[in-house]
Amino acid sequence: MSTEGGTKAVVAALSANLGIGVTKFAAWALTGASSMLAEAIHSVADSGNQVLLLVGGKAAKREATPEHPFGFSRYRYYYAFLVAVVLFTVGGLFALYEGWHKWHDPEPIESWQWVPIAVLVIAIVLEGLSFRTAIRESNKIRGNVGWGRFIRRSRSPELPVILLEDFGALIGLVFALFGVSMTLVTHDGRWDAVGSAAIGLLLVTIAIVLGSETREMLLGESATDEDLAKIRTALAEGGYPDVIHLRTSHLGPEDILLAVKVAAEPEASLAEIGERTDRAEALVRAAVPAVRLIFIEPDVRHAEEPTDQSTSGMP
Repeated sequence: MSTEGGTKAVVAALSANLGIGVTKFAAWALTGASSMLAEAIHSVADSGNQVLLLVGGKAAKREATPEHPFGFSRYRYYYAFLVAVVLFTVGGLFALYEGWHKWHDPEPIESWQWVPIAVLVIAIVLEGLSFRTAIRESNKIRGNVGWGRFIRRSRSPELPVILLEDFGALIGLVFALFGVSMTLVTHDGRWDAVGSAAIGLLLVTIAIVLGSETREMLLGESATDEDLAKIRTALAEGGYPDVIHLRTSHLGPEDILLAVKVAAEPEASLAEIGERTDRAEALVRAAVPAVRLIFIEPDVRHAEEPTDQSTSGMP
């Protein structure tokens, strides 16, 4: 569900940004408005980012190789990190530079004055539709979790990235509309520069947040607390209620590695342990289908070993 919904949200955002970007460049060419150029570059950056997400999704489907035995699922995280880099450099830094340049060399909007207003209003409507798609797809997997926690805890990068990009695009369009409107009212081009600078600060902030979140994904986050609880329940039902320690790592959004050491009776035969282990693996996969690789180590608990009661996967 997260992969399908994420791809749908990415395609919707890409379609909106391509159309919006062309109209923004046309409006900038006609008026010379700095905010329009900043927004046009913003659309270029967003479009490139969405292409990166689609490329990452396709690359992640490659089959495992001897050199990469755990597969290529983390390509989705890598390309999501590139999105943050592109948004920071191409979008944020360019908008800040354009704002600084226009502040020192302001130019009023003297021709085609209605064009930027019309373009920005239409862009707000289109971005709103794209944002609505991202929200609708996110709600399918978000449950009752708040939006902030969903973005921080999501193991699928596409939806949080599109949510933040679309939200930033809407706020950026409001900044651009403010800067252009004040420039038209006051005939002072510095308002246009203020709008451009505000867009730049916004994009840099979003890029930093995205970079931080995707960095954690690249490092390998554990399964969610909900999935860990399901794994423990499945292990107990399979005959291993006593977990000595348990480790999980997301190799990809729908690809979890599980390594667990469980206590077994000293008198249990190898055949009994083998049958019990197979049953536990099947129950774990049924409870959490994203668990692809499972390593179960039956052992005898020693007196000095505490029972692992953590929900984070750490002892």
